[in-house]
Amino acid sequence: MQTLIENVNIVNPFGEVKTNQNVLIENNILKEISSSKLKADNVIDGEDNYLMPGFIDCHTHIFAKGFHKEENMANPLGLHFYNAVPHSLQTINAGVTTIRDCGSADLSFKLAQQRRLFTAPKIHLSITPLVMTGGHFDLLLPSGWDMEIIYPGFPKGRCDGVEEVLKKTREVKRAGADFIKVMASGGVLTTNSSPEHAQFNLKELKTIVCEAKANDMKVSAHCHSLKGMNNCIKAGFSSIEHGTFIDEKTSRRMVENNVSLVPTLLVHQYLYENGFPAWDSYAAEKTEKLKEIVKVHKENITTAYEQGVNILMGTDSGVIPHGHNLEELTHLTGIGMSEDEAIASGTIKAAEFLGFDNLGLVKENYIADLIIVNSNPLDDVSVLSDNDNILKVIQDGCVVK
Repeated sequence: MQTLIENVNIVNPFGEVKTNQNVLIENNILKEISSSKLKADNVIDGEDNYLMPGFIDCHTHIFAKGFHKEENMANPLGLHFYNAVPHSLQTINAGVTTIRDCGSADLSFKLAQQRRLFTAPKIHLSITPLVMTGGHFDLLLPSGWDMEIIYPGFPKGRCDGVEEVLKKTREVKRAGADFIKVMASGGVLTTNSSPEHAQFNLKELKTIVCEAKANDMKVSAHCHSLKGMNNCIKAGFSSIEHGTFIDEKTSRRMVENNVSLVPTLLVHQYLYENGFPAWDSYAAEKTEKLKEIVKVHKENITTAYEQGVNILMGTDSGVIPHGHNLEELTHLTGIGMSEDEAIASGTIKAAEFLGFDNLGLVKENYIADLIIVNSNPLDDVSVLSDNDNILKVIQDGCVVK
């Protein structure tokens, strides 16, 4: 199957805009890009708009709708899966063609997307995070009720000690994970845990990394804590998510050890401005944690950027509503990134981190995951925050928006 996109201006990060181009897609690959006329049966008029790579959100939770534990108790299990259908469409409509899911999605979603059962981003799975007893995302409440969603094929994430974390890493891989996610510090959404505290000890963290690397898998850490980040760097983790309390010294260590950072700047600001549902019994505790995080997060991530840490775009969507994904880019320019750098963090750099050498650019022989935008985001990246400005989304050569 061939599709031709005529009369578009091609935007790639760190490159000059190529005007009045014609792009031939064959199956799911960008076959030819030329200013000369090309032919195909299926033609899309680009109308002098801007063609750029589809985005990769490196931190989402596609099944999640706020992680409200009370809803886990009240809702039938099926809603957990059905929620992914509108969430996926919202994500696609925002210009995101691939996601890295950091917990809650299972192998069924990946298979459904590959079989095109509904419109959805491609996915890299972590299945469920590894969490220590009493740690962030240990959802056993003081009442004794355990709010963690589990079902056949979806392992429970709680584990302690070297033997248990080894077995749990293997269980998560068996369930279909593409990478391992570890809760290496406290967090905002879990009661009785502080974002400043490290979780899991160094032996446990090293065990997880050793087993993951034996299977050619990367390991990612939810981590706000400075000590937790340094433990993860020492253990050999590939990325830190959030990185709230990062400092200059730790930033340099991340650069030296090739550890990437997914700062998720949008999520904390959004929660701080919009709050939690009135019926959330723990809203006051969560809001108090957010005050501390919002105060220092942007400043510390600015430090990380200035020290040269490899920063990737991620939003933590699922904690906040889906479909706001590219608002993260404006937060990245807010820490000093150029438009090119911000766009690259969610396209070519994200693709490289996921192991692709043919994704994240509008380039011949690259995968045809693309978006068409009505103005040049290299002039002002905030145009991507408005989904109405994203006119078309193309995934594997097929128009999905």
